[in-house]
Amino acid sequence: GPRARFTVLTSTTPALAHNCGYQGGAAAFRAFADVYRLDLGKLAEQARKTIPPEVLAEAKDFYRFAVEKKFHRGMPEHIFVVCESLKRLWRAAHPRTVELWSACSNAFRSALDTPNVNFHAGHRVIYRRSGNWMYARLPSGRILCYPQPRVEEDGTLSFMGINQYTRKWERLKTFAGRLAENITQAAARDVITTSMPVAEHHGYEIVLTVHDELVTEAPDSDEFNADHLAAIMSDSTGWRQGLPLAAAGYEGYRYRKD
Repeated sequence: GPRARFTVLTSTTPALAHNCGYQGGAAAFRAFADVYRLDLGKLAEQARKTIPPEVLAEAKDFYRFAVEKKFHRGMPEHIFVVCESLKRLWRAAHPRTVELWSACSNAFRSALDTPNVNFHAGHRVIYRRSGNWMYARLPSGRILCYPQPRVEEDGTLSFMGINQYTRKWERLKTFAGRLAENITQAAARDVITTSMPVAEHHGYEIVLTVHDELVTEAPDSDEFNADHLAAIMSDSTGWRQGLPLAAAGYEGYRYRKD
């Protein structure tokens, strides 16, 4: 799909199968399939005929390497090869996203090595280490903090934080794609929160937020409508200038997923 996602068309609706935007590979397909109860066998069967032979050949070679290094997650070859092929096709079609992963990782590592110096990841994000903290300055000016960052013996990056599964304070490993996810999700949060007081100023009383959605109550008149609220939410002035923002919505008397 156009927004960094592959979908599987079910009998009722397209279901999210995988998000390649944060450096996920074949193993991530497996994780998404487990969560959404998707049949990767059917995905492989349907998608295989659309994949160029040379990409399939590269994916087969990589499968042998994955088995040798034991990170194929027990996936059968025919499924792993298709998932790996889809990953490769997505990355080839989105080179600037792939560049962002490297930019984040390189800036993080450079800041670790050289404290109190700014290192840019792209044009709008800056990493800087100060003492036991790594700071990532977002386009809005807000700061993400990574306590006690370091490079592990195996070369991976880590920092201290709360494990989302155990809820314990412990050392967490990270990687280029996850660093990109951190700044992307945080910047997206800044975009929507910046629009919230403007929406309320125009008479859209916010009663609920659902991830990237605003749910508002407004007078039932023509001047209050979904297009107007979408325009407010996708305003690209100030620090948001140049961001590819868009929004859409609906009007109703009950909340529903659109």
